[in-house]
Amino acid sequence: MKKLPKNILAENRAARFHFEILDEFEAGLILTGIETKSLRTNRARLAGSFVKIKNSELFLTGLEIPIYQFAKNMPHEKARDRKILLNSREIKKIEKNLNEKGTTVVVLNLHLAHGKIKAKIALARGKKKWDKREAIKKRDVARDVARESKVRK
Repeated sequence: MKKLPKNILAENRAARFHFEILDEFEAGLILTGIETKSLRTNRARLAGSFVKIKNSELFLTGLEIPIYQFAKNMPHEKARDRKILLNSREIKKIEKNLNEKGTTVVVLNLHLAHGKIKAKIALARGKKKWDKREAIKKRDVARDVARESKVRK
């Protein structure tokens, strides 16, 4: 498993492969204390998580935060909906763009910013199969070039 930078707690690496990112937002999350402690152990799972809208409020669904091992007497729900904190202008922008066909809101990562846990969410459009193939080709070419330059040194 790839080691994450110090301030990134969880990352959805597949999101950038499967989706074309249109716009990014940094948002706060409403979490309990035990969830915060568990997130700081870098064991959260973002794969399959998404954002949904209820009554002009954003909720993060599908984020799995494992139970914190040192708080056995205060368990939390692993996969509950968590409210996302954004200002109303940003929420309206997201709502407007979600009405377009093929757009969705995905979570890119959870990170620490000034001691608080933030989520980087993005408006995204699903990539077609040929777009994914091009991304794979570019990645392979870049890897081959890096190998060649390493061998020559």
